[in-house]
Amino acid sequence: MPAPRWHHALWIVFLFPGLAAAAEKVSRPQYQHGPITIPAASAQEPKRQTLSLPAALDYLEKGNRAWTGSRRCIACHTNGSYAFFRPELSRYLGPPPEEARRFLVEQLQKLQKTSREKLRRGIRPTQIAYLAAGLAQWDRHVRGSLSPETDAALRLMLAVQSEDGSQGNATCWPPHESSSYHGATVAAQAATVAPGWLQSLDKNRPEDREVLARVQRLKRYLQTTPPPHDYAAVLLLWTACHWPELISPQRKRELIQRIWKHQRPDGGWSIRTFARPEQWGRGNRAARLRAEPDAADPPSDGHMTGLAVLVLRQAGVPAEEARIQKALRWLEQNQRRSGRWWTRSLNTDRYHFITYTGTLYPVVALARCGRVPEKKK
Repeated sequence: MPAPRWHHALWIVFLFPGLAAAAEKVSRPQYQHGPITIPAASAQEPKRQTLSLPAALDYLEKGNRAWTGSRRCIACHTNGSYAFFRPELSRYLGPPPEEARRFLVEQLQKLQKTSREKLRRGIRPTQIAYLAAGLAQWDRHVRGSLSPETDAALRLMLAVQSEDGSQGNATCWPPHESSSYHGATVAAQAATVAPGWLQSLDKNRPEDREVLARVQRLKRYLQTTPPPHDYAAVLLLWTACHWPELISPQRKRELIQRIWKHQRPDGGWSIRTFARPEQWGRGNRAARLRAEPDAADPPSDGHMTGLAVLVLRQAGVPAEEARIQKALRWLEQNQRRSGRWWTRSLNTDRYHFITYTGTLYPVVALARCGRVPEKKK
């Protein structure tokens, strides 16, 4: 009589404990909360035969709800990025759910009660920048005017600014949570996309003088600090699209060309070519990144391809440009069955949370290129 399946499983665990542990990591859901279970992300996930925006949007909405519901914190890689971009997509998808904004306001109220000293530690300054950016984008694309909550979030964001004008961040989880330069670009975008906020600040009001001084400190930081790698250079160009006086027209052209130089023959971009392994964060992932089988020739991924296209479009590159069209073909041909675009994490091989922005950025890129129909009014 054949041995029961559990008997085989015990022998596998006994003989190959490492293999069993690896299998457990791969099978663990990427996001899970209540009725939501999103399977693990994997390079082996089959590609879709045709592009499906509903599948991508289903993944993004559920991933945001699951992370927010289970973690109750702002993570740059998931609900922070959702808050930043989802309002812009209102013209295509309708406005975001009100619960998304309520969560940001709840987090703001909680942070306002926390000591400034504590708020300057770890990733909190950049978390606050994403919170402020999310509220600012809501005001810009949904509300249509500046809200008191956004004003309060922006003031809190600048109150925890570092002495050099950057926005403090951890250095251990690239790309989102690995440098204060990254945090500074998010803070700058938050301040500039909030409708009328910068213009409302009055140097004759005592409560605004320090805020204006911190805005200028942030501006000087971005104007005088060289991007630590080419990925940060993309963020600088993106930020300058909102704050044009940050860079000169010549510098803008140079940054655009720097992005084009990284485009791969298949039309996509790989995040791994935008920084040497030692340049991500404090370099603590370098050995792991150099050991990857395709380290010498990393494949295109959804995160970098989507980011490159959306930034190039915002910088004024026409959607009809041949290289943009080639990138769009890559996006159309590389979506996975779950609705995601695959991007391997720079950190661990467990959750690959970067596939969230690796899906969000392509959707925004497709929208900015006219590939997503606008919602009828």
